[in-house]
Amino acid sequence: MSGLYEQIQESAAYIRQRWAHTPAAAIVLGTGLGSLAADIVAEAVLPYEQIPHFPRSTAPSHKGQLVCGMLAGRPILAMEGRFHYYEGYSLQQITFPVRVFKALGASALLLTNAAGGLNPRFRKGDLMLIEDHINLMGDNPLIGPNDERLGERFPDMSQAYDLSLRQRLQQLALEERIPLQGGVFVALAGPCLETPAEYRFLRTIGADAVGMSTVPEVIVAVHARLPVAAISVITDMCLPDALTPVSLPEILQVAQQAEAPLRRLITRLVATLPAETSAPSA
Repeated sequence: MSGLYEQIQESAAYIRQRWAHTPAAAIVLGTGLGSLAADIVAEAVLPYEQIPHFPRSTAPSHKGQLVCGMLAGRPILAMEGRFHYYEGYSLQQITFPVRVFKALGASALLLTNAAGGLNPRFRKGDLMLIEDHINLMGDNPLIGPNDERLGERFPDMSQAYDLSLRQRLQQLALEERIPLQGGVFVALAGPCLETPAEYRFLRTIGADAVGMSTVPEVIVAVHARLPVAAISVITDMCLPDALTPVSLPEILQVAQQAEAPLRRLITRLVATLPAETSAPSA
């Protein structure tokens, strides 16, 4: 963790020089879900390679840029593409942007991902509000020396997903008549999809959806005391006794079809967030 605090401040200063607002929220757009950025009135678009200490996004469909602008009358940051453990990055690198969003004064973190459905009541294209998670990535982004300026040594994860944000999303989904499932998300390292025996095991331990991201960012958000909510798009069904091969183009197609209701839901949620406050000191 040596030098992490200073790196965070350098990244935040770079972004602040090019976009002077304090973000009401930061949004991470998962696989196949990047078109939400089209709803943002962009005031600055920063490729990751230009932001000090940001990794590079190498996953398919991830553009690899930070969009800074206005959505629903609120200043927001949106990551068009995230970083994954399977790309070869450490979990500390993957979650670095979350630290920067906190330093910039974001009041909420909104995460999206594409996930495989383990719950037989789900269908492809469903949205699932993540209520809890299971970390099976074999690692944790908080391993190593702890910098008390960033968070306490042993953060409590009993309410990792902010209850107020979840309740608002559930109410907004009702108002918009958007079906919104709820469930437990399990994260594995990837990049391969799981075997039938692994899917059966994951369902047995209580998981409703499986993916390769999100959990590290949530852990760091909790450590940073940044309220977080997350929604999975169920892009394929992982039922071990009725399993069929799935390809990335199929996953992307389902994710894109589910984007319209997801965009409405996130936009409505952003509109409920507090108006801009004064920028935090570096």
